[in-house]
Amino acid sequence: MEFWAMVAHRSDNGIELAREKVGEEFLGPGTVLVKVHYSSANFKDGLAVTEGGGVVRNYPIVPGIDLTGEVVSSEDDHFVPGDLIVAHGYDIGVAHHGGFAEYARVPAEWVVKLDGLTPREAAALGTAGFTAAMSVQELLNRGLTPSDGAVLVTGATGGVGSVAVDILAGLGFEVVASTGKKDAAELLSELGAAEVIGRLPEDPDAALRPLAKARWSAAVDSVGGKSLAYVLSSIAYGGTVAVSGLTGGPDLPATVLPFILRGVALFGIDSVHFPIDQRRDLWTRLGKELKPRHLSAIENLAPVTEAPEVLRAIQAGSHSGRTVLAVAGAF
Repeated sequence: MEFWAMVAHRSDNGIELAREKVGEEFLGPGTVLVKVHYSSANFKDGLAVTEGGGVVRNYPIVPGIDLTGEVVSSEDDHFVPGDLIVAHGYDIGVAHHGGFAEYARVPAEWVVKLDGLTPREAAALGTAGFTAAMSVQELLNRGLTPSDGAVLVTGATGGVGSVAVDILAGLGFEVVASTGKKDAAELLSELGAAEVIGRLPEDPDAALRPLAKARWSAAVDSVGGKSLAYVLSSIAYGGTVAVSGLTGGPDLPATVLPFILRGVALFGIDSVHFPIDQRRDLWTRLGKELKPRHLSAIENLAPVTEAPEVLRAIQAGSHSGRTVLAVAGAF
C-alpha cells in the first residue's frame, strides 16, 4: 500500500516539509492502523519543522502530534475496524510518525475511542484543547466553584486559552480573558468571557510586586514568564494556577510569597505522558459535560498540504484559535 504524507526532512536549507508518496513499511511499529481523517496545527508541530526546534529526535518525520480517524486494523482486542479514535501525545509527531499523513500506525496504549465527539471535533480540540481540559480539571479537583469568583485565562486567543475560556464559561464560571490581540474581544465574548483585558502585567516595564492585589480566584496560564509571575502575585487566598505554556519565556521571576502567605498552588500541566486510563476518562468528559459550546467559532479548516503556511503563522504569533488540518482527500 502506498499513500501520501507530509514528510519533514533535514536538508542544507534547514528542515523542509513537503508531500511525499510512502509505503506502509514507512510507518514503523504499532498495533493499530488508522486511516487519518484530521490532524491539527500545534506550536510543537512548528518546532518539529524548525532547525534547532529541539523536539524531533531523528528525521525524516511525519509531523502532527495529534490525529483522529478510523481504525483499519488492530492487533489489540480493544479496537476493531471502523472504530473512530483520537491519538495524541507520547512520541507521536516527534519520534513516531504523526497525523500529517493518510495513514498512521500507533500502539494501542496511545489510542482513545471517541465518545460524544466527531473526528473533526476531536481534531479541533486536539492536544491544545485536551491541555485546556486538563487545566480546568485541575482547578475543579482543587475544589474551585463559580461562587469563588472570577477565573483568569491568559493567552486567551491561543489553542489552550480559547478552549479553556469556552469550557469554563460553559461550567458557569466568570471568565476574564487576557490577550495581546486588540481585535479579539468579540470572539472571546462569544466564547463566554465576561471581561477581556490586555496582556499582563499591564505595565510590562514596572517592577513586579511579590504580592499584588488579589484579583482572581484561579487561573489557566499558557504564557509563563513575567506574566505568570504577575498572575501568581494576584491570585486570591487558596487559589490555583494551572500552567502549560511558555510563550512569554521559560523564566519565572517570582517569589515564594504567594505560596506561603496566600496558600496559592501552581500546577504544571503535561499532556504528553498523561496516563492512558486518565486520558480516556478525560476525553469522555470532553464529549459530555466539558464539551466546549463554541468549537466552530475557534476552528479554522485547511488541507494538510497547507501545513507549512499554517505552522509559520503559529510561530510568528499571528495565529488564533485552532486550525484543523483535513487529511482525507487533501492530496
